[in-house]
Amino acid sequence: MNTPSPSAGTPSAAPERGGAADRIASVSLSRVDLPLAAPISDAKVLTGRQRPLTSVSMLFAEIRTEEGLEGIGYTYSKRAGGPGQYAHAREVAHELVGEDPSDIQRLWTRLVWAGASVGRSGLAVQAIAAMDIALWDLKAKRAGLPLAKLLGAHRDAVDCYNTSGGFLSSPLEEVVENTRAARAAGIGGIKIKVGHPDRRVDLARVAAVREELGDFPLMVDANQQWNRSTAVRMGRLLEEFDLVWIEEPLDAYDAEGHAALARELATPIATGEMLTSVAEHEELLRAGAVDFMQPDAPRVGGITPFLEIMARGRRAGVRMAPHFAMEIHLHLAAAYEIDPWVEHFDWLEPLFEERLEIADGRMRVPDRPGLGFSLSERAREWTAQQAFVDADGVRDVRS
Repeated sequence: MNTPSPSAGTPSAAPERGGAADRIASVSLSRVDLPLAAPISDAKVLTGRQRPLTSVSMLFAEIRTEEGLEGIGYTYSKRAGGPGQYAHAREVAHELVGEDPSDIQRLWTRLVWAGASVGRSGLAVQAIAAMDIALWDLKAKRAGLPLAKLLGAHRDAVDCYNTSGGFLSSPLEEVVENTRAARAAGIGGIKIKVGHPDRRVDLARVAAVREELGDFPLMVDANQQWNRSTAVRMGRLLEEFDLVWIEEPLDAYDAEGHAALARELATPIATGEMLTSVAEHEELLRAGAVDFMQPDAPRVGGITPFLEIMARGRRAGVRMAPHFAMEIHLHLAAAYEIDPWVEHFDWLEPLFEERLEIADGRMRVPDRPGLGFSLSERAREWTAQQAFVDADGVRDVRS
């Protein structure tokens, strides 16, 4: 299948080609099933809404130009959705072939409109996020700069907190031990999960971790499992623990409820990780519903829309703590004007050859060009599906 030529005046129409600009020669897409060491449960499992998490489905995009430059990006899905993301990306990736990789905003729009009949948010934009992120990685590599520097960094290291040791599936003794290990490794804050059906369990776990930590940053995450009245009650009970924030106390789309809670409580409110568009984040900010916004670049469609969210967040004067995907979000947080946090998850480390440096509570921006990561051999071994897209069409390498 050859790349179709867009008609003039359509949303995907490209400018006339001229000069000696480099062009995209191929896109390689890989769906990788990353197994977790043990099943993970948060409040959504305890309330019966989800099953324990046992793996993460990753979608990698590797873009190569005619001059031999390469960029890599990824998106992901926890539980259902991974094969759907891969299928959508496989369908639209040919739109990039032959295009100038520097025209990232135009190419993002082109990819969105290629699949617009199934929506311009949700799975459709999560699928193209991997390609958008790869284009930004490529652009920074061409400039010989870390992505944070290309965007305009405000700092060379970002305060980081750890989440992966505080799930409700872990016994309290294990959570406390994980807290000790994270601090010893240089982490600057600890987040644990709450939202247990028995509020006494939540309070006991938070009290034990606060006692272990002393005067050290502590956050909690209810994963959307409280209603408005429960969130107010729990928020008041948790105020004695001097938390940095309470995360996702309510349903992710309840901007009005989050705004009322933010007015009611002294503890800051953090939310936004489940949202999949700029407009949804804009609604949170307009309502005054968030003190720490938590956008996720893979979920909102890549770095291109994430930068729009950052601009709106700066204007609203809110802080930022991007969700998951630390290999990407470290660079974006470093380029955010108002002091941010970045989330440390060790789950994804087996997928990459490189490791991020953490010391004195902060994660350092790598000095490697681009995002600064490359796929490991383990990632190649865990590949479940793979397709190669170039001017000759789509070829399934593994299906």
